[in-house]
Amino acid sequence: MEFKLQSEFKPSGDQPQAIEALVNGVEDKHKHQVLLGITGSGKTFAMANVVQTLQRPTLVIAHNKTLAAQLYNEFQTFFPENAVEYFVSYYDYYQPEAYVPSRDLYIEKDTALNDDLDRLRLSATRSLLERRDVLIVASVSCIYGIGSPEKYEKMLLIFKVGERFSRQVILERLVELLYTRNDIDFHRGTFRVRGDVIDIYLAESESAIRVELFGDEIESLVRFDPLTGKKQMSYQHFVIYPASHYVAPAEHIPETLSLIREELRERLEDLNAQNKILEAQRLLQRTEYDLEMIE
Repeated sequence: MEFKLQSEFKPSGDQPQAIEALVNGVEDKHKHQVLLGITGSGKTFAMANVVQTLQRPTLVIAHNKTLAAQLYNEFQTFFPENAVEYFVSYYDYYQPEAYVPSRDLYIEKDTALNDDLDRLRLSATRSLLERRDVLIVASVSCIYGIGSPEKYEKMLLIFKVGERFSRQVILERLVELLYTRNDIDFHRGTFRVRGDVIDIYLAESESAIRVELFGDEIESLVRFDPLTGKKQMSYQHFVIYPASHYVAPAEHIPETLSLIREELRERLEDLNAQNKILEAQRLLQRTEYDLEMIE
């Protein structure tokens, strides 16, 4: 699907020349270009015209969440039929771990996550892997890595109507994707089981998918509203994405744990050699806890 700009306005004044110059600069592989003399929504409109002309997946980086949210809303207005996504930090509050030597005080890391922002981040990832007409508005936090795209794609759970897929295998795969079974409180990132019917509340959406089995065969795939139960769409093919970016195939975990333990051993030797017994103990305790969580 192509980018399709929808607006009752047309470029005017110096905008047509600016849009043409920016497009030519991209096609000529210029690394840096600056758009001057346009403010507010006029600049967003000019860039929307550039995006429509180039027809390429686009990343828009803003200084902070506030500006990113404004740009996200504006681009959604210009491209209502395309995948305009929002990718910012999902922390409402973040207190990094710290140590105050003068008071021998260790402060543990404390965080508060925003569920909606997490959903939007996962939605952006899905759109990137499924389509070309993607425009992602992000804050500078997008420069931080979220893992290997190749490993992430290997984790996808693909359903096809008529395909043989045992109920137990589906449940095990959902757990691998970090979905949690909850037959009572059905919310984002969970699934519930009722006989041969498995409902999955998608981590990247406000909708859910119902997988109906007949024996070991997938009989139907239906998207529905988890609040009303109303059917939204039927599918012959559907892909379930991981409920978190921080997921890895099970076969890679032993190797990862081994590498962590080896690095831990080296750091402990270094700290003990400097007679930093307290620091070594704290590192050992925290790392062992993290290893247990991974296992």
